[in-house]
Amino acid sequence: MNRSRRNILATVAATAATAATATAQRVFAQQGSPGATYSFFEKNGVRIRYRDVGSGFPILLIPGGGLLSEMGRWPTAVINAMEVCKDDFRCITMDLRNAPGGESTGPVAVDRPWDAFADDQLGLMDYLGVQRFMYFGNCIGGPFGLKLMERAPDRVVAGVLSQPVGHRPENPDVMYNSGRDNWGPEFRKRRPEVSMETIERYLHNLYRARPDFVYSVSRDFVRSCQTPMLVLPDDAPAHAYRAAIDVASLAPKAQVTVYPWVTPPELKTRTVERMRAFLKAHQPAAGA
Repeated sequence: MNRSRRNILATVAATAATAATATAQRVFAQQGSPGATYSFFEKNGVRIRYRDVGSGFPILLIPGGGLLSEMGRWPTAVINAMEVCKDDFRCITMDLRNAPGGESTGPVAVDRPWDAFADDQLGLMDYLGVQRFMYFGNCIGGPFGLKLMERAPDRVVAGVLSQPVGHRPENPDVMYNSGRDNWGPEFRKRRPEVSMETIERYLHNLYRARPDFVYSVSRDFVRSCQTPMLVLPDDAPAHAYRAAIDVASLAPKAQVTVYPWVTPPELKTRTVERMRAFLKAHQPAAGA
């Protein structure tokens, strides 16, 4: 094969490879990769990456993963709520502040960690001009949702708590240890100026300062909470079944699904449909 023919074939191959790569990148972006249509907002030294898709009544959706919560987790979540809800609602989601796999950054709020997360979430909704909204939270999104209901009871119309994080008396440090052993080292790769002592104080105030129930709010608050909610229990180390059932039992307007509900597939499908029906039933009428 002469040199010119080899050059032509090499050029064709390179062009085909480039086209294939571009196609793969477009597909990956459509599946919710970091290349998807993300935006940022900044306030008081905090920078939040978020995504805002769909139309209809707004719903804030928080992915699971503890302090590793970020939008890239939706495709592998037990319920990909962004996909489930996008045809019926305006879906707003975000990376958690300082989640190593995301792009939201800000101070480590040692003295008020749960309130700082609520500041970020409410700040995003303010920035987007959203006054009232519904809520879906998986895993750590359970405590976040309850804190939002406490902080902004007139704004959170209804909430779904899927496999909520809760205190487990027989393994009381499961969340603390996860933060120390998983989140902490990954976070310090980006922010080495933050000491492990600071991280341990932060984790203490998240998970040890109120070593009971769902960490973020008290039982007395849940007894008084008038926000309709649907609880989807789990019984994994970080998702204490007892805490989820206590929320459903104490909250005056709470409903609870069967457990287990993830398998078989037919039961999971019915549970997801119940969740969609719950949200549709509680969205305010147009103009309300």
